[in-house]
Amino acid sequence: MAILEVKNLKKSFGAQEVLKGINFEMDKGEVVVIIGSSGSGKTTLLRCLNFLETADDGQIIVDGETLFDGASDKNEKYNDLRKKRLHFGLVFQQFNLFPHMNVLKNVKISAELLAKDKIKQQIKELKQQKVRGKALSLQKKQLKEAEFAAIDARAKETLSKVGLLDRCAAYPCELSGGQQQRVAIARALALSPDILCFDEPTSALDPEMVGEVLDLIKELAEEGMTMVIVTHEMGFAKEVGTRILFMSEGKITEENNPKDFFEHPQNDRTKEFLRKVLNA
Repeated sequence: MAILEVKNLKKSFGAQEVLKGINFEMDKGEVVVIIGSSGSGKTTLLRCLNFLETADDGQIIVDGETLFDGASDKNEKYNDLRKKRLHFGLVFQQFNLFPHMNVLKNVKISAELLAKDKIKQQIKELKQQKVRGKALSLQKKQLKEAEFAAIDARAKETLSKVGLLDRCAAYPCELSGGQQQRVAIARALALSPDILCFDEPTSALDPEMVGEVLDLIKELAEEGMTMVIVTHEMGFAKEVGTRILFMSEGKITEENNPKDFFEHPQNDRTKEFLRKVLNA
């Protein structure tokens, strides 16, 4: 069974139709790389997958569970959307770290917010079981300590994976762009998503910092992480992708394995795009 199925996904902003019926699926451990010109709908597709934008129509199915099903799901409550977002991790172009929080706190913050909601629900259930007074306070303390200790351990584990455990106490302004992006990757990994998404992860980096981020993504791919990557780095796309999707004017107009995609493109628009970017 495919881990991700996207069926006839559509999205418009006013009169502008950005996604015009996107269809693709991917298996666990696949790395799908999406390329195309600016304005082709790549970022909007990622934002719809992560429920940062709500699609107008279509379906998003993860591991057999339908997370979005057409217009009927457009008015869902925020808490429902937040649960669905946990299936995905998104690494943005601009890092989006909190400048007033150190590295460790940046990685932990999302998990801590989710833990608070979980603890509230557990306390509610204890009250329904008639637990009161000191017993309830003790249970609440134990729940909080256990949850937050596990979050701290997971955050440090992911920071170790990205090679930044020694910078736990540093603030974003004290890090290079490459280090900030690695913190952003650690933050996404800390929630253990089914699918990790990258939106042009190196576009905001100086050229000398691009390699360290791409090397980390390659390591994740080798470890079997399921990923959807939007990138303009064609060499990287060819090396790390298991499949390439080409988007043009809101549609997927060609897809293939990396070797055949780059060496034997079929669509005229794909040929034109590759000619321009590879000869630039």
